[in-house]
Parts: sequence; structure tokens; C-alpha cells
Amino acid sequence: MRMGRLTILFLYFFFNLSEAKTAVFDFQVQVNLKNQTFTAKVIRILDGDTMEVLYQNTPIKIRLAHIDCPEKRGSQPFGNNAKIALSDLCFGQIVTVQGEKYDRYKRLIAVIINVKKQVVNQEMIKQGMAWHFKKYSTNQVYANLEIEARRKKIGLWQDSNAVAPWAWRKVKHKKKF
Repeated sequence: MRMGRLTILFLYFFFNLSEAKTAVFDFQVQVNLKNQTFTAKVIRILDGDTMEVLYQNTPIKIRLAHIDCPEKRGSQPFGNNAKIALSDLCFGQIVTVQGEKYDRYKRLIAVIINVKKQVVNQEMIKQGMAWHFKKYSTNQVYANLEIEARRKKIGLWQDSNAVAPWAWRKVKHKKKF
């Protein structure tokens, strides 16, 4: 009987220690990817500006730098279209990730380059599936791409009253209370 309890205690501490090592490993990967360029496979598309890649057998959540896409949650117009566009540009591919920093949700903010050597972040704006996220980006290339997409009425710019995702989130958040 006593031997059984010791075995159970041993297993309990062993598995908890394994989880702690995994948590430390994940943190180390995050720290190492800030300001790093690496290749990884795109394994999941969450919405128009968020994906998951597999890097050294570790899933890394990535938020595309410089852009903001319509919200999939809350059914913002073009939200699902943006997710499909991002998937068409890079899902299942080995991409180059240019990590910049981490956001408050521990997602790596990055620029993604696909197998066709396209800058995916810029392609999303060219296709009219994203806004230039001026609150976090002063990059004039993205600003010019948005101006051009608006002028040509591409994608979400077909709607003359398109609501920016940050404004959409603000309105949706107020309705919860």
C-alpha cells in the first residue's frame, strides 16, 4: 500500500516538473525570436491577420505587422474573406518570418514572406483585405498600398462605409456592458 502512494507521488511530481520545463522552453523560444528572421511552416490561420507557424516543433502564434483586418468574430464584413485570403497566400507553406516584437497577448509581431517571395502583410492590403494599422506602423509603403486599394475599390473598399477593425472592436466592446 505504501509503495503505491510513493509511486503516485513520484508520478505527480514528475509530470508537474515536465510541464514546468515545457513552460520555460516556450518562454525561451519567444525571447529568442524577437528581432529574428527564421523559416517555419504555417499550420493554422486564425483570422486575416493572425496565424500559427511550427518552428522547431513548437507552435508560434504570429500577428501580422503593419496591418489590421476585419474581425472574423462578431461577423464584421470581409472578416471571413480576409481569413481566406491569408490562407490562400501562405497556409501549409514554409515561410520566412521576420520577427519584430511581442504583443501583450504573447504573439510574435512579424512580417511574413511566402514561397512566391511575396510580403504577405503587403499582399493583404493590396487585395483590399486589410487596413494599414497606423497606430502601430508609420511605414509609408503600407500607407500607399492602402491608398491604392481604396482608389481601385478592391476588396473591402467596395463598401464606401467600411468600418476599421479598431472602431468595430470598440463598438462591439461597448455593447457587452
